[in-house]
Amino acid sequence: MEYQQQKQQWKRSQRTKPSSSSSSHINNLDDGCLMHIFNFLPPIPDRFNTALVCHRWNYLACHPRLWLRVDRSVKELSEPGVFPNIETAVSASRPGDTILIAAGGTHRVANIQIRKPLCLIGAGEVPDDTTLVCSRGSDSALEFLSTCKLANLTVRAELGCCLLHRKGRLTIDGCILQCESNPLDYLSCPIVSTASSSVVLPSQTKSNNGDGVFVSQTRIEGVPKLF
Repeated sequence: MEYQQQKQQWKRSQRTKPSSSSSSHINNLDDGCLMHIFNFLPPIPDRFNTALVCHRWNYLACHPRLWLRVDRSVKELSEPGVFPNIETAVSASRPGDTILIAAGGTHRVANIQIRKPLCLIGAGEVPDDTTLVCSRGSDSALEFLSTCKLANLTVRAELGCCLLHRKGRLTIDGCILQCESNPLDYLSCPIVSTASSSVVLPSQTKSNNGDGVFVSQTRIEGVPKLF
């Protein structure tokens, strides 16, 4: 009998108790708080996935305070933080920025020098969705002179190298590096490093000075892995 009374009292208390889900829902936070939370999420896949929740989260998750975006369909620079090509995005970026490159189609790149710490990420579900193409006559698609990260991208070089590493720590994660097959394919190379530590290492490998090229979950196509 006493147990039944306690059970009924507990049920009454639950009916009168305010619902925690309605009083502490994350959408009750203001835009500044939400954006601060999103800032702690890894850009891919977590922060990118938050943009799919609703229109408000899409606006906040894609805000230029969190990352810059490259979209080839952009005709004018009226939207802050959105650029028509990678070169202008790199030029406008600040050290530590993340550049999200739109999926679909190809992005033409040639000898783009990156002299500040940046992270370049493909916006597609897989690396094939976002392709950077370096045409003949260029030494490389991207040239790195600072600590940078490349993720979820396909980089294709028609002649030359996909990535040219000069100094700093270059991390390549979940990418595809393609070299076109042609009579001069011995001149094509996925990665070339002129730094003092020119060995390409697994990403888990520790380096005393932090410099070098560190690769994980990356596929190389077209030529043997000669570095």
